[in-house]
Amino acid sequence: MGVPIRDRDLGKRSVARKRQSNRLTTQHIANHGVEGIFGDIARKHDLSVDQISTLVMQKLEADFPTLKFRKRKEIAKSEINARLREVDEFLGQVLYVPQAKIIPDGGIVEVLDDNGKWRVILVTEAKYQGKDIENISQGVLVGTKKDQDIMAAGNAIERSHKNVREIANFMLGEQHFPYVLFLEGSNFLIETIVVTRPDGREVVLEYNSSNLNRIDRLTAANYAMPINHNLCENRVVTSRGQAIMLQAASIYTQGRGGEWDSEDMLAIMLDVAKTSIKMLASDLFDQMTTTGK
Repeated sequence: MGVPIRDRDLGKRSVARKRQSNRLTTQHIANHGVEGIFGDIARKHDLSVDQISTLVMQKLEADFPTLKFRKRKEIAKSEINARLREVDEFLGQVLYVPQAKIIPDGGIVEVLDDNGKWRVILVTEAKYQGKDIENISQGVLVGTKKDQDIMAAGNAIERSHKNVREIANFMLGEQHFPYVLFLEGSNFLIETIVVTRPDGREVVLEYNSSNLNRIDRLTAANYAMPINHNLCENRVVTSRGQAIMLQAASIYTQGRGGEWDSEDMLAIMLDVAKTSIKMLASDLFDQMTTTGK
């Protein structure tokens, strides 16, 4: 039996956290320094993954002062195709919409290697699906007749596979895959919880209900490997004597439908980014040895 969820204004939660969009400014960074940002913003404010990834880059710049980092908002399909052709000329040939691009929620953080090539070290997205906890806690009934506690889960989250696949194409020649997907909402439970309505009635949300849970729709992006685990380092498996390198997204969920804490997200993203740097160490050697990092 789960622990009742009471007295929460869950209706105000949002993965986007747009209300903090102006807090993380260049001037703030200049005035407070990296550690100041962590203390003053990440631990106290409700930040978007875009803002948190900027914090991660600032922290990396402090930890690796000889390395050069950048963050960009999008990657064009034409650039992805060009990178595919570098691996094999038969790849990356088809593009019907020249202006097509992908725009991950948290942007793309990259590091410049010893050969002057930008390498991806972090890509993040945050997805919210399932308002059952909010609706129940506020006494809202759903369904066509407004007589149900739980809304059947939709399939909107499956769109996340597109960006995962596109970044995988872009990084086909790499040994790491730093794609992090944060999940929030009642469609991503991994344990059963009890939510109390305003009238005192308790509603049980079963994590293994096919009508509610949608995590299994996403685990195709990590070969059904464990969630809440850093899978940045590509795993090599063998089938019929053939080695296969797997690019797996690192999927994280709160498990009980709760919102992500900014500091927790930052710690996860920083861990994945540093794993990327470790995997790229041989291509960053000349710069990193300057300070012994």
